[in-house]
Amino acid sequence: MAEVITHSLFTDFDINLFKGGKHYRLYEKLGSHLLEIDGVKGTYFAVWAPTAKAVAVVGDFNFWNDKEHQLNVRWDSSGIWEGFIPGVAKGAIYKYKIQSNNDGIVTEKADPFARFCEHPPKTASVVWDAPYKWNDKSWMDTRANHNALDKPYSVYEVHLGSWKRKMNNDFLSYVELADELVTYVSDMGFTHVEFMPIMEYPYDPSWGYQLTGYFAPTARFGKPEGFKLLVDKLHQAGIGVILDWVPSHFPEDAHGLGFFDGSHLYEHPDRRRGYHPDWKSLIFNYGRNEVRAFLISNAIFWLDQYHVDGLRVDAVASMLYLDYSREDGEWEPNMYGNNENLEAMSFIREMNQEVYASFEGVQTIAEESTAFSGVSKPVHFGGLGFGMKWMMGWMHDTLEFFKKEPIYRKHHQNDITFSMTYAFTENFMLPFSHDEVVYGKQSLVYRMPGDEWQRFANLRLLFGYMFTHPGANLIFMGGEFGQTSEWNFQQSLDWHLTEYDFHLGIQKVIKDLNTVYKDYPALHEKQFSNEGFEWIDYGDSENSVLTYLRKGHDSKDDLVIVCNLTPVPRENYAIGVSKSTQLKQVFNSDDTKYGGSGLGKKTVKPVKKEMHGRAYSFKTILPPLSVQIFK
Repeated sequence: MAEVITHSLFTDFDINLFKGGKHYRLYEKLGSHLLEIDGVKGTYFAVWAPTAKAVAVVGDFNFWNDKEHQLNVRWDSSGIWEGFIPGVAKGAIYKYKIQSNNDGIVTEKADPFARFCEHPPKTASVVWDAPYKWNDKSWMDTRANHNALDKPYSVYEVHLGSWKRKMNNDFLSYVELADELVTYVSDMGFTHVEFMPIMEYPYDPSWGYQLTGYFAPTARFGKPEGFKLLVDKLHQAGIGVILDWVPSHFPEDAHGLGFFDGSHLYEHPDRRRGYHPDWKSLIFNYGRNEVRAFLISNAIFWLDQYHVDGLRVDAVASMLYLDYSREDGEWEPNMYGNNENLEAMSFIREMNQEVYASFEGVQTIAEESTAFSGVSKPVHFGGLGFGMKWMMGWMHDTLEFFKKEPIYRKHHQNDITFSMTYAFTENFMLPFSHDEVVYGKQSLVYRMPGDEWQRFANLRLLFGYMFTHPGANLIFMGGEFGQTSEWNFQQSLDWHLTEYDFHLGIQKVIKDLNTVYKDYPALHEKQFSNEGFEWIDYGDSENSVLTYLRKGHDSKDDLVIVCNLTPVPRENYAIGVSKSTQLKQVFNSDDTKYGGSGLGKKTVKPVKKEMHGRAYSFKTILPPLSVQIFK
């Protein structure tokens, strides 16, 4: 048998933390690590496999022979197998071959802690370190200010494999994206990008939501150092980076985490709690200490090693409810007889507490689709501890309203105003995400009614309403220029559309709205507080007009927002205000530069005439299907 030198990176304290589920930096210990011991270079391997009878490292350095390099099991009942193999260098390809004590089952698994993986469809792990000299000190030093909840969050959601491709349909690399994507996002004025999962995943049609390499940026776009460069360049451009993170489920692929050591190691052993019927995948066992440590270590890893500024946590609702997507008899109530997954809730709280305690200026964001209470409330107030929550109800109601012909909108005005009854129960982010432009739902612009002019006017109105509604904003790539086809993960966005005036107009609208959102404090300083919003009039359903105030810390910054939800222009429309100060139009979605008709007044002067319960009022023109912002 070839030599495996006894060596360990674990202290007794590490093991106690691991067993207690409190080791949040496991990536520093488990996995493969390039070392030099007594002048000999090689790689240390460590893997958790408590049901194993024997664990061997197999790879291209030993002809995949499981008799060559067998690891040693620790004596402390931790279930960790480890050892140092001389001569195994960076770039070596490997897996763990595990003989189980469970009926002699043999599995061959990728390393759960691998920092790099083979390019799919290959499935092995790669010995790797990713030394990188960061140049984002200025961003990191001031991140807490950029990322505070009273600062602008205009998020551009990106699927790296289909944002833009080369002429031969090959992917752009991380290095190429660090040039092209960064330049574009910066020019458009977005404050953050959110990447759909970039952790290694085997199956392209999963879009990255079925992970097998939790600690490895996917090899599809290059090496880990390349992804660090992309994050670094975004930071240097003043743009924050949010990653989609998937602690809710994982695929059953043979090389993945499922049935890892011949036992239900990572997944819950009861299929009622350990199998996801919608996604045909496995669910983590949130009550197992070592699994909690694995997941929290993974969250910490991306914030620590890749300078990431936030995590958007996928499918939180599926974690919170034991009966999620299950019929009666397919789930078992908790100890209190209800449907809440107490172990998952405990895990989420612990994860959020550790993230916020460990890193200044980061945020976690929940994709949570139910009315679960306190998602974005701090843990010490009984909440789940997220910084923000996606406002799925607003997204659904808004799109339902906007697809209606304008002549019928007066009968449904409550659908568009209803969100204000609960807008401040959470810190909400308003999402027009990838899920809204797939599976026959159509692109945003093709969900708008009317002829071509009206479709684009409606879309400009939709975005203007979104940016002036309380909350942070997220737009999926392509939406910002009115992509007409549904998103297809197998090809580039239809960038040629920006050669056409209407599409270019949408792009200009988003760019200008991003500027207005950042430059005018009333749109972000109190975006999660009811003190930052006030209706002027929500009752003019006959004309389908909404008027409201957005307010910041200083009343001098107040903005008047006027939405005309029909294609009928309104002459001399009266709006009540509290002051006689002249108002200047700072945005008009009907501007000719966007493809609009150019109606509207650049300035208005209130007169002392009571309207809407206010001492003063002004009259203005309401352009068709428009949003106007006055300061």
